[in-house]
Amino acid sequence: MSRNGRRAVLAVLGALGLAAGVVAHHLGGASPAAPEAPAGRPRLVSVGPRLKSNETSQPLSIQGERLVPGLSLSLGPPLSLRLPLTVVDATHVYARLPAGLRFPEDVPQAVVEARLAGPAGGESEGAARLTVVNDAAFADLTAMVGSPDGRTLYVASAPTDTVFALDVESGRVERLSTGDGPSALAAWTDGDGRPWLGVAHRYQPELWLYALDAPGAAPRVLPAPLGAEGLMVDGPGGVAFVAERVGDRVHALSLADGRARWSAPVDPNPRALARWRDVLAVGSLQTGQLELLRQSDGTLVSTVVPGPGVAIIGGNTERFGEQVMGGKAPRFLVASERLGHVFMSSLGPNVGPNPRRMEVSANSGVSVVEPSRGVYVRHRGFGAGGTEGLALDDGAGLLYAADVGLGLVRVLDARALVAGDATARRAVLQEVAVTPPQGTPRIRPAEDFGVRGRAGEALHSGPSALALSPDARTLYVLNRFTRTVAVVDVREAKAGRARVVRQLPVETSRAQAKRRLGQVLYYADLGRTGITCDGCHLEGRTGGVFYEKTQPNRIYRSTTLRGSRDTPPYFTPASHISLVDTVRFVGARNRFHNPDPSPSEVEALALYNALIVTPPNPFRGEDGAPLETVTLPDGRVGRPAQGRALFEGKGACVTCHPAPLYTLDQDLETRGRYLDVGTPVALPLRLEQQDLAPGAATPSLVGAWDVWPLLTSATAGYGVREGRLVVASRFALRALLESSGPRHGHASALTPEERDDLLAFLLTL
Repeated sequence: MSRNGRRAVLAVLGALGLAAGVVAHHLGGASPAAPEAPAGRPRLVSVGPRLKSNETSQPLSIQGERLVPGLSLSLGPPLSLRLPLTVVDATHVYARLPAGLRFPEDVPQAVVEARLAGPAGGESEGAARLTVVNDAAFADLTAMVGSPDGRTLYVASAPTDTVFALDVESGRVERLSTGDGPSALAAWTDGDGRPWLGVAHRYQPELWLYALDAPGAAPRVLPAPLGAEGLMVDGPGGVAFVAERVGDRVHALSLADGRARWSAPVDPNPRALARWRDVLAVGSLQTGQLELLRQSDGTLVSTVVPGPGVAIIGGNTERFGEQVMGGKAPRFLVASERLGHVFMSSLGPNVGPNPRRMEVSANSGVSVVEPSRGVYVRHRGFGAGGTEGLALDDGAGLLYAADVGLGLVRVLDARALVAGDATARRAVLQEVAVTPPQGTPRIRPAEDFGVRGRAGEALHSGPSALALSPDARTLYVLNRFTRTVAVVDVREAKAGRARVVRQLPVETSRAQAKRRLGQVLYYADLGRTGITCDGCHLEGRTGGVFYEKTQPNRIYRSTTLRGSRDTPPYFTPASHISLVDTVRFVGARNRFHNPDPSPSEVEALALYNALIVTPPNPFRGEDGAPLETVTLPDGRVGRPAQGRALFEGKGACVTCHPAPLYTLDQDLETRGRYLDVGTPVALPLRLEQQDLAPGAATPSLVGAWDVWPLLTSATAGYGVREGRLVVASRFALRALLESSGPRHGHASALTPEERDDLLAFLLTL
């Protein structure tokens, strides 16, 4: 890199708040070596993960030398606190970063120096840096429901532990007390006619029930699974259905006492739910499949996923129906009793290897599923944007779809979507632009929007969730980026005359403005190509698989962005040395260079990516240490402590996956190695249309419990049958160990019990 280029990257990385050592690593320079500790004194080597959030309590792993009981972890300003340590042996101790850490709301992150301190207060040798992301001051409105009487909207922001109650008539906003990470909402009327609001939580295993006819009353709190992402309620039946990502299950809970009526395993990362007659539809964010469960007992009725020959109407993938290899993440589901179908928002069928080498098959739109037959009927693609929230006026036959990437709400003829391919092509009745409020910061100058085929300024709003008034005359649109609710008059929607009549602010803080612009850029489809960051890395997670990369062009697993700032270089083979470099390249390519990202856009998007953290590990105890035993997803039980010994010893895993981030890419000296360890190089689907290249970088194992599939080839989790992808194993870590040959560590030499222990340890990382 030239001197000027190095200075430019340093300037941007400095703006991101990265520590000097991290900057040096990104640029290929060495950071200062820690001084050698005198013999006999405890020495801190590393703290991991290096990136944490203050959104909730977070476990920490500390590696060192000559560690003894009585030590504590001293964290410098702005946290300025000491954490008690659980000492396992002379080289491994654990701690827990408490919830409730606060620093100025406009500061997106704080770089903290960590040191060991003895019982008398003296500090030991060595230091490490820990970056804490200020998520607790970054409101992110992602869920909304209306009260049964239509007078109030309830809006959830999980990072700030807030549920807002918005009076739609007056615009008055109140805050409800909630638990840790309110992530899913539902409103209903019970068998006695009483109105209720339910709030499920991501980090607190509780379901909170608010009696809406008793304002100010404390909510009833029921036990619920940890990691809730989806909530659907049968009010008259007294049952709540909760989808959670820790065990990848759906639980049917009694609203009377919270007891489980049944619990069913489902595909990884379930979120979207819909009830249709006696069936519950469950969408997996990772596999792109829709599973239909019997509501009475959780029995699997059928699995719905598009395959070769599926009908695609509209958009750039229409001519590739024969090459469809599976589905993409269901973002939202809504069921129609009258039409007998379920509507699903997604990026459409996933196009695999094809003679034209068409790649990145994003075609945002609405899919039609017939649950009575378990059939994926068709996909109506829009060719651009990112469709998320849906709302259905079943009586009028109108479907409303929010587009977070373009800032639009589409009005669709639901009957036309169901009737046939020809009518589905004419189903879009209107596109309503949700203009951001005056004074909203823009990602580019105003004259850059709405020209040369680009999206308009409405992309700054971020419509993500919808709610219809009980009389279906008003549609409410939750705008994720501006933190407002747009009120849309839809009385004449069937004639294409729906209109925004006002906007109601929910959260007015503009703290962390550059990060907010980065969030807009992450989801926006300025070039109207249909390709966005979120399309491949859903909410920062893995996004399943796609056929792409130009050269070599093959089926790849979409990697997680969580914590990736600390593990450059990027891509396989490695081609980009920093997040800044990657954002500049990918941002331009996603838009087809219409236009290339400006320096300020690169800076904002790199910042947003750099602050995407790995979620707290649920297999750690209150002291931050791994649990004594862990029940594995397939029901077997393993011992993490014994698994760690195998990881560092007999299994030889630590050779390529050293602590604290468990990848060679965490340190300059070992960064960028491209290894062939004998794992499968490709999914066996139309291999003649894939460019096969052995080898890959060693991925970080931090957060592997929440990643599916595994391996660059996605062969740990996916299989191939009859020309399409199938879920071969929901437990990708087990599939990885069982498919590993003698060149991939020594996992093949482990006994079944030892493998269980090793898997238990991996789940605690």
